[in-house]
Amino acid sequence: MEKLSAICLALPQAVREDKGSHASFTVSKKVFAYYLNDHHGDGIVSVCCKVLTGDNDRLIATNPRKFIMPAYIGPRGWVGLRLDRPTVDWAEVQELVRGSYTQTAPKRLLKLLEEI
Repeated sequence: MEKLSAICLALPQAVREDKGSHASFTVSKKVFAYYLNDHHGDGIVSVCCKVLTGDNDRLIATNPRKFIMPAYIGPRGWVGLRLDRPTVDWAEVQELVRGSYTQTAPKRLLKLLEEI
């Protein structure tokens, strides 16, 4: 959770909101990432991010051990990346989070993102 928080909170005006064993990361009151721990009893720890249309299905088909379709939000264009695997590619986590942020943040903040 700490590495994920550091990645998310490094983005302009990102805010973390804890909700029990879960957390959401928002920008301008819109969620761009969720940290889910045993969401609806699935036993999985993951970060869920918004992706481009169809990318969630493609990522899951390519590597179903790493990527999941999160309950409720998955069909609306989100994908989960498991953080409970023996190894986690944190550069990949950062890429997924930044991609989700760019789809969510106001344009004025995207200019700041280019500077990071």
